[in-house]
Amino acid sequence: MVTLGPARVDTGPFDQPHTLTGQFHILREFRSAALGNERDVFVHLPPGYDDEPERRHPVLYMHDGQNLFDSATAYGGREWHLDETADGMVMAGQLEPLIIVGINHAGADRGNELTPTLSRKYKTGGRGPQYAKFLIEELKPFIDTNYRTRPEREYTGTGGASLGGLIALYLGFAVPDVFSRLMVMSPSLWWDRRAVLQELRAASDKVPLKIWLDAGTNEGGGTLQNVRMLKNALIRRGWAHGIDLRYLEAQGADHSEPAWAARAGAALEFLFGRSS
Repeated sequence: MVTLGPARVDTGPFDQPHTLTGQFHILREFRSAALGNERDVFVHLPPGYDDEPERRHPVLYMHDGQNLFDSATAYGGREWHLDETADGMVMAGQLEPLIIVGINHAGADRGNELTPTLSRKYKTGGRGPQYAKFLIEELKPFIDTNYRTRPEREYTGTGGASLGGLIALYLGFAVPDVFSRLMVMSPSLWWDRRAVLQELRAASDKVPLKIWLDAGTNEGGGTLQNVRMLKNALIRRGWAHGIDLRYLEAQGADHSEPAWAARAGAALEFLFGRSS
């Protein structure tokens, strides 16, 4: 069942204290008919949410939600501290108060759900369209009904890292009428012989998306080279650095939660900053 209410957390897999900061709701065992499974979903509300009952907020839907806020649920116990980062930026006037929805992955099905194509090499993946249906037809309507959101595409973003970055990129280009702001960190563009990258490089039209794109210089697997190719393809199609594209090569950064945490604030400010 889905539980809507103040944060009520279970014991995490790493036997660490919970580190949720600020105002949270946790949607327990949120059921998806599109995917045929369920998962917990974190809803982080901005500072002052209850003090301004008429105010509505943009929403950022983030993948691999278990890694974002709580060391007790994060991979290896290393979280992004996205709650502390966002709250501090809101209170400092750097960030528009926004709702961040952290969508937990489905465990063993993560690789299937966060990839838009079937990998011929690994014989898995390709449930990205069903994941998109879950997000757009099931989760987003629930969030828009139960929270004071600005549901229009102009105020809706999605993001993640690694496979989470890949699915965020896919969602933005597949359904730009739903999402307009993308946080694409170290995307796994290698998936299925770089199918998503090749498709984006071959296209010529420009979609009205604001994109944060990055990679670390110490990432393996051709991540940096693939991200550079994507950046060049976007610029050829009309994206302008500093306007609707922000590209970063993080010096010395590897493919890890702490590396993404270190640049999450800059990504938030570009996508949802007061002047964005």
